Amino acid sequence: MDIKQLEYFLGIVEAGNITKAAEKIHIAQPHLSKELKLLEDEVGVKLVERSTRRFQITGAGQMLHHRAKQILELMEVTIKELKDYNEGLQGTLSIGAIASAGDTLLPEWIYSFHQKYPAVNFHIRECHTHEVLELLNNGIIEIGIIRTPLNSEIYESILLPNEPMIAATCAESFREEHPKYISLKTLANKPLLVHRRYEKMIVEACQQEGFEPRILAKIDDTRAILLWANTGMGVAIVPKDWLGLISSTNLMYREIDEAALFTRTAIAWKKNKYLSALAKHFLETFELLYNLS
Repeated sequence: MDIKQLEYFLGIVEAGNITKAAEKIHIAQPHLSKELKLLEDEVGVKLVERSTRRFQITGAGQMLHHRAKQILELMEVTIKELKDYNEGLQGTLSIGAIASAGDTLLPEWIYSFHQKYPAVNFHIRECHTHEVLELLNNGIIEIGIIRTPLNSEIYESILLPNEPMIAATCAESFREEHPKYISLKTLANKPLLVHRRYEKMIVEACQQEGFEPRILAKIDDTRAILLWANTGMGVAIVPKDWLGLISSTNLMYREIDEAALFTRTAIAWKKNKYLSALAKHFLETFELLYNLS
């Protein structure tokens, strides 16, 4: 029994006789009659009672008719699913993201993508930038959302606009400052709390302004930096969008008026490595969302 025989049988049943079925299927009547006889011989049971005056489906024929419809519908659905899978409409997308993107940016991106591709599932890993890059290198994730800088010889990327660095601390510290900005020199004698990833950039910027910064702590945990600053122990120098990572604090902030102090969020993937259709669709959605295409 094969798919073509099932299609022939359904055609016979739906047409009500072999002559009409042969015309509809566009094959010769003797050939269709032969295919029906071969099918009956294979299954060992009469499927259709036929004579010059009478055409009737047997009980076994009714059972096969029901099953044949299910089989052909399942085959059609399977072909569609395979095509959809190939086109990136189904499957699971693995993404690694830094905490700030995972909490503030990624939900919006995922929502926009989900609206268009509701059958896609997600596997999200939240970790530091170097861990995201390691996951990319090992093929555990296809897409990473990280902070620049990024090695353009190893990774392809799409960059979001520049994110300014801010000085954040408890409310009392900025009473006499400009309501929006602060100069880097103002921080010359302040105890600074910095993320290890940005230490080199911050130190070099301070040196360009003629002073060595007083770094109280280098901290790898994003939220911990802000929590330390909230106690008043020091001034956190962080990307502006990090402020949304913790709530119910007394933190106040000023953008640092220094062109060299900025960072960018990048969506990255491994260069010269296979990228699934599903991942490509996610990148297209990302570009449309931010008008970056």
